[in-house]
Amino acid sequence: MTEHSTGRAPLGARDAEYRETSALDLRSGATVDPPAPPVHATTQIEPGQVPPPRAAAPETPVLRDVETHLDEILAAVPQPEPIELAVLDAQGLLCAEEVVSARALPSFDQAALDGYAVRAEDVAGAAPDAPVELAVVGETAAGAAGPSALAPGQAHKVAAGAMLPAGADVVVPAVWTDGGVVRVQVHAPVEPGGWVRRAGDDVSPGTAAVHVGTPIGPAQISLLAAVGRDRVQVRPRPRVAVLSAGSELVDITATPTPGQVVDVNTYALAAAARDAGASAYRWGILPTERRRLTEVLESQLLRSDLVLIAGTHTAEGDLVQEVLAELGPMRFRQVTMHPGPVQGFGRLGRDEVPVICVPGEPVAALVSFEVFVRPAIRSMLGKRQLFRRTVQAICAGRLLSPLGYRQYLHGQVMRHPDGGYVVEPLGDGDEAMLARMARANCLIVVDEDVTEVAEGGLVTVMPLLLGG
Repeated sequence: MTEHSTGRAPLGARDAEYRETSALDLRSGATVDPPAPPVHATTQIEPGQVPPPRAAAPETPVLRDVETHLDEILAAVPQPEPIELAVLDAQGLLCAEEVVSARALPSFDQAALDGYAVRAEDVAGAAPDAPVELAVVGETAAGAAGPSALAPGQAHKVAAGAMLPAGADVVVPAVWTDGGVVRVQVHAPVEPGGWVRRAGDDVSPGTAAVHVGTPIGPAQISLLAAVGRDRVQVRPRPRVAVLSAGSELVDITATPTPGQVVDVNTYALAAAARDAGASAYRWGILPTERRRLTEVLESQLLRSDLVLIAGTHTAEGDLVQEVLAELGPMRFRQVTMHPGPVQGFGRLGRDEVPVICVPGEPVAALVSFEVFVRPAIRSMLGKRQLFRRTVQAICAGRLLSPLGYRQYLHGQVMRHPDGGYVVEPLGDGDEAMLARMARANCLIVVDEDVTEVAEGGLVTVMPLLLGG
């Protein structure tokens, strides 16, 4: 066992090869005895006493690392074609077109704040102890047309956003004056162009107002409305169907009897998919009758951009796995991660829809979502940042981790009073506790080659921020 107390390799960094060990079988995680030496002696065997050949042992699932499995998923998920939506419905999505403005913003010269429109040369010598006095010839509110021209020695009172009269090239802030109505005293000079928004200063006609790939938020919606766009092309939210497999499952409205378990995965995973930006549909518990099961899976492949199933496994005779294999190439593999090493992926149906299968244990299902499904959804959305940002934190407790497996532990991360972060593990990773998971605000990531993290050691932490 190796101790890791002062630092660790960055997330995703891997050694060229795992450490040699003769006492650990990484396929099963169990200790094994060393192989017996070969026997070269021969023994005479009478005819008819030759023992029958042994049955072939079942094939052991091939181990693959987290990155390889994730890369396969990311390479296969499609990016749906852009669609046109009303600007408010486009909030949170990525713009899929160059929005070129046919208008100038602003469309006329206007005051940037409340004050007096004047000529810069008329107030060039103004000072607090020697104010310049000008005649006030009118007042204009925002939305009203201003006078045609401003003569030398004159001022025009304007509100923020009001049109400037011709000849005025500055606006004197009202607080720099005595607020006069007939005549006004100006106590400070203003440089030419000061406090004026010129036509086209913000956006000129023929230039892009919103670029391809820009996330559409309140500011972008404001700009789209300003240039006259009530609809915009965006990358749509991927349609994700969420299903659970397991004869022991009952719906949330039922009272489970001994041996039965409430289906929490379709609720949790649908919520996680929505938080990642998808349009998630919770189908519920898969039927256990083959014909009906096939109908359900085929219908979800027709209506979805991605299908997510919790609870399938590699056991021989698993009906869901058999039906999935009939719909296309579906492979289940042992991934070097804990919890949830059994993962499945394939592209099924006529349209080769991606299907991701995660473990049925709820903690493992949500960890698997974070590692594999969330990046896939963000890729389908066209996001540049597919993964949650990570930070280094001081571990507040000792951690143990299986050699050869990347472990994801729930924890609570907080700012350290002296700077940086400190994280407190919630459990040791061997117990699947929903209440502990609900209290967590991060995942602690322990790399494959680390078997122990001492209290006070550094660990990589993935904050689980909603929408982050």
